Formats: sequence, structure tokens, C-alpha cells
Amino acid sequence: MKTLPTVVKGEGNYLIDDTGKRYLDACGGAAVSCLGHSNAVVTQAITTQLEQVPFAHTSFFTNDCAETLATLLVENAPEGTGNGRVMFVGSGSEAMEAALKLARQYHLEKGETQRSKIIARTPSYHGNTLGALAAGGHAGRKAPFQPLLIDVDHIESPYPYRMQEEGETEAAFALRMANLLEERIEHLDAQNVMAFIAEPVVGASLGTQPPPKGYFKRIREICDKHGILLIADEVMCGMGRTGTLYALEQEGICADITTLAKGLGAGYQPIAAVLAAQKVVAAVEAGSKSLWNGHTYMSHAAATAGALAVQQVIQNDNLLQNIKERADQLCNALTLGLSAHPNVGDIRGRGLFLTIEIVADKQSKQTFATTDSVAFNIQKNALELGLMVYPAQGCADGQLGDHILLAPSYTSSIEEIDTIAELVICAINTTLN
Repeated sequence: MKTLPTVVKGEGNYLIDDTGKRYLDACGGAAVSCLGHSNAVVTQAITTQLEQVPFAHTSFFTNDCAETLATLLVENAPEGTGNGRVMFVGSGSEAMEAALKLARQYHLEKGETQRSKIIARTPSYHGNTLGALAAGGHAGRKAPFQPLLIDVDHIESPYPYRMQEEGETEAAFALRMANLLEERIEHLDAQNVMAFIAEPVVGASLGTQPPPKGYFKRIREICDKHGILLIADEVMCGMGRTGTLYALEQEGICADITTLAKGLGAGYQPIAAVLAAQKVVAAVEAGSKSLWNGHTYMSHAAATAGALAVQQVIQNDNLLQNIKERADQLCNALTLGLSAHPNVGDIRGRGLFLTIEIVADKQSKQTFATTDSVAFNIQKNALELGLMVYPAQGCADGQLGDHILLAPSYTSSIEEIDTIAELVICAINTTLN
């Protein structure tokens, strides 16, 4: 067990420990703190709500903040979502559990009782509760709990750095990878499958991997053809992280069910959400007219007040534009400083959601051994320099493959992005040279 420093203060995009050392947060903890650590508008909104009423159970009351936030999320959802509905829960893992239950309920409402099979992708990560962990495709995290997990089928995520064939176009690669879903559905028999789960931009398990162009349009076609629900896990990549409020809107399609969390509330209060498209809502309204799921802290007044303020700050301060500008700046700086490095295999991502994949040999793309702990050593050296980055292993095969994930605040300045790039490059050079 390692001893961690004690945090005592947040100041803008910096965290300060009890020795007075300052750390520039270049990863948001785990892509959470998208407005930094001391946004006065958000903290005031939470304080005001606490002074009015902090909590009232949803079996008795709704509250204005939850209703307004739900309206905002529905109105800004990708085209095709329609007049959807939102439920608010406490974490991304809870949101995925609720999404799976809702998918099952949808099919039961339609009389399709045989539909219970789930298809997801590997590598992927959808949460740490047992249902969410089963849906995930991260072998290392699942291994200790495998006997407790439900059976979920998986197909491979598009991973061009290691999987796109020589001479294969992006369009051909996208079609080949999407058609893996068609093949798996046929293997399971479509009438048994209830949902396909995917992160529009894969998070920590694969290192901010965007889809090849056209991939999700083909996925949408396949799901529609077979009557299968598409669940978009935007817990990590959503709410502005990739430069648009929803990551999937850049793919020109909508999901049937979307999970949201981290950037929704920016860490000021624990909160997550499940957005159901009109198609799903209509099936429930035509059937039982009730949601077969509940949690004590659903639509928590103080949490929804904070999240509403976060989303209003993103809109009012035009932060989506800043994300795009700072993303270009950071990507260019990293490419300039690291593309020739013998151990930097790939720099990828979308928006302020970027990854540097580290390899032992650039020519063969050979990984380091997991016991070398390369990503975690880079994190350690970055912390010494006063920079927070997110290390991970397993992008190559679920266990092997080191990468460093960056997810700076949407409010990052030009100077802060320059500092992030400079210190990341320094940490990598210190670790590997």
C-alpha cells in the first residue's frame, strides 16, 4: 500500500497538498474535474440548494434543478433522440446498471421476453459494480471477480494503431470492425440479444481511442436491423470532453440509452445520469408506465443543482470552443515533442481527451512487461514535477500495453496547456532515457 499526499485545497486547475506543493491537474483525476477545483458559480449553486433543501426522496417529490437539468440534457442530445427522459443516480457504475435494467425492461414491455444477451467490446470499461464489470472488456480488472459475473459477449474495439491492416482504408477498417457485431449477433441469434454497449471514444482501457469514420453509422444500422438497443457509455467521454456536449453527436447518430457522469457534475457532487431516447420511453409508457429501478439518492437536489450549474458554465462561458482550441494546441505540442521518441508509439484522442501510448520497441510495437510499471513510473515522475496524469495498462491485450491519459480542465489556459505538454515530455524522458 502506498502513502498518498493529503490534499487540502483546490485553486483553479491546481490541487495543493498539506506541504504546500501545487499540482497542475492534467487528467481531472479520472476525467472528472472539467471545471477545475474552485468554480465559484458551481459551489454557490450547491450552497444555495443546501440552504433550501438538500434531499427529498423521489417517491414523494421532484425538484426544480433535476427537472431543468433533464430538460437541458434532452434538448441538447444528438438528433434522433426525440422527447427522451433522464434519471439521475450517484455514479457511472450505477448508471450502467440502470441502463442494463432499462434495456431489459424495454424488451419485456414489448413482449420480447427471450432478449437477455448483451454484447460489448474489448477492451472497454463500463464500471466497477458486478453488472457493469461484466459488461466491460478489461481482462485485468475482471479476473478476480470472474465467478461472480454474468455472461456477456464481446467483440473487438477498433484500434487502428495495432489492428488496421497495411493498405486498408479507414472506411474499410471501420466497416470490417463494425461487421464484427453483425457476426456476433448472428452467432447468438438476434432474437436473444437485447443491447450492444460501446464507448463512443474509448476511455482509459484503450486510451482515448476515437472510432474510425463511419463505424458508428454502421453499428446503428445493425442494431436497427435486429431490433437491438444501442447503449452509449459516455461516462468518461461525454459532456464536452471531446469538443461537443455528447461524444456520439460527432458520429451523426444517436443512442437509444446513454450513460453520463464525470463531466456532468465535474466532481463537485457525485452524480450520473441515464438518458433514454423517445423510442425507449414510448415502450414503457405503452406498457407498465413505470420505471423498474430505483436508488435512494436518485435526483438528489444538491447534486443536480451542482450539475446544472456546471452545464450552464460550459454553455455561458463558451467552453466547448476553448476545448477545441486547447486540444489543437496540446496535440500539436505533444506531436512536436514526442513523435520522434523511440518509445512513443501513438498519440491519439479527441478534444481534451488525449493519450500517449508507450512501447518498448517502436518498429515492432512491442509492449513493455507489466512488471516494468512504465506508465505508473511516468505518473510518479510527473507528480514530482507537480503534474497529474492518468496512467493505465492493458490497451494492447487487456493486460499488456502502457499509456498515459490526459484530460485537462475545459477552462485550461494557453499557458497551462504549454506547461502540461512541457512537463509530460519531461516525465516521459526522465522515465525512459
